[in-house]
Amino acid sequence: MRLTGTDIFIKGLKNEGVDVIFGYPGGGVLPIYDGLYASDIRHILVRHEQGAAHAADAYARVTGKVGVCLATSGPGATNLVTGIANAYMDSIPMVAFTGQVTIPLIGRDAFQEADITGITLPITKHNYLVKNIRDLPRIIKEAFFIARTNRPGPVVVDLPKDVMAQEIDFLDDEIEMSLRGYRILKSANTGQVLAAAKAIDEAARPLIYAGGGVISSEASSELTELAGKMQIPVVTTLMGLGCFPGTNPLFLGMLGMHGTGAANYAVSECDLLIAIGVRFDDRVTGNLNTFAPHARVIHIDIDAAEIGKNVGPHIPIVGDVKQVLSEVIPRLKERGGQTSWHEQLRSWKENYPLGYESREDCLMPQFVIEKIYEITEGKAIITTEVGQHQMWTAQYYKFDKPRTFVTSGGLGTMGFGLPAAVGAQVACPEATVIDIAGDGSIQMNIQEMCTAVEQKLPIIICIMNNRYLGMVRQWQELFYDRRYSFVDIEHQPDFVKLAEAYGAVGMRVAKPSEVEPALRKAMEIKDRPTMIDFRVEREANVYPMVPPGGSLNAMLGEGM
Repeated sequence: MRLTGTDIFIKGLKNEGVDVIFGYPGGGVLPIYDGLYASDIRHILVRHEQGAAHAADAYARVTGKVGVCLATSGPGATNLVTGIANAYMDSIPMVAFTGQVTIPLIGRDAFQEADITGITLPITKHNYLVKNIRDLPRIIKEAFFIARTNRPGPVVVDLPKDVMAQEIDFLDDEIEMSLRGYRILKSANTGQVLAAAKAIDEAARPLIYAGGGVISSEASSELTELAGKMQIPVVTTLMGLGCFPGTNPLFLGMLGMHGTGAANYAVSECDLLIAIGVRFDDRVTGNLNTFAPHARVIHIDIDAAEIGKNVGPHIPIVGDVKQVLSEVIPRLKERGGQTSWHEQLRSWKENYPLGYESREDCLMPQFVIEKIYEITEGKAIITTEVGQHQMWTAQYYKFDKPRTFVTSGGLGTMGFGLPAAVGAQVACPEATVIDIAGDGSIQMNIQEMCTAVEQKLPIIICIMNNRYLGMVRQWQELFYDRRYSFVDIEHQPDFVKLAEAYGAVGMRVAKPSEVEPALRKAMEIKDRPTMIDFRVEREANVYPMVPPGGSLNAMLGEGM
């Protein structure tokens, strides 16, 4: 069979089960787009390449499949970089295909040439420059395999224009991968598993600290079984929200800089910390010298490089979380009844609940998020931008299922939520998808409103509009003597008119009594996005807050 590079590319995507690509055309990928014209692979035309990367990222998060994005050479490829870095920091399986100038022009500063493999080397699991069409089938298969296996992450495949236009005789035989040294990690050391089971059985004040690795491993049921069998309380990272039911009595909330009082005090007083699929991020640990000072630490992670990187575990276990937990759980002696540890946890939850000043004269952002939870009954897919609204969402929306909270954790990418909502809604057309946004973040990728309108996606964008870059303003208030340096963004577009200009529905809400009717009306609209401009209290803060470098048990604004 005589096939072009483009034919092989499309065939390779179909072999990997790809049904959607998020992309933006250009000269460097014209052969590919010519092939996609007649292909049954769905192509979503974004309005900026960064939007393509974030949409593919979110598609992967909600489905567990590999997300795919496509951009042309030069600026098209470099516009993907932030989205690739975001996926890398959050361990999301994604393959980014980029166009490249023809092979004779590489290295000659040709028009729209960029060394994308060199640029993305530090932010990918692996990347490829395809120099020979005969390598293309193998490279595509390897790229998807690498992206989805072990600790997931993004892979870049750079496709020179002439390679995609070439023709070869292609036999659709079994394609052999060539990945020397790449080993799939599943089974853990049996001795370490036994040691972990013994430590859990003997602990008087155990605590589970769970992260995004639990979701990547599809291990939420095992985690819930472990916690229930041993009556162990659970705290999660931002990325881990949803891996354990947020309504379960054993759940203490998110820990860290904006964690709940109960979660942070529990970490500070536990005698065994069972860290599962986490990396001990600085926003979680605060001061490492005072983090979990009384605890022995079990650390379970598929990436050996994370073990001991920030916190030295007493019992390290390298392996797939689902597999490790399935080996640990049968070895445990079921624990029933309440102990003094549970009494202490109840006391913390009662004495240090999340709270905010409820006012009739203005709209509090926390109230809006509570209403979003109430009206959706916790069954929506929530995406966020980055900032105060992101933390309030983590605090006040209870996530009971994995893959329902889509947020930028490690990189903290403003502008993530809207294109992420596009990707999530494309992946789950029957789901209610809501982007909880800030008025600063939403403007960074606002052009993706056009994508959402064109695709008739009924996403709901809820803007917590405080006319500030809120999180930066909060830090300036608390740590820089209220010197509000370039964070006032009161000069902004009319978001209602902007939504309508794109062809979406726009609403404005300024009173608490208007919140529920607006949300219910938005949920009835099924053929286009809705943008709601919630005019919230300007100087509302996210509390509790651990000052940077502080100890988890020294929080500001507990219960406020």
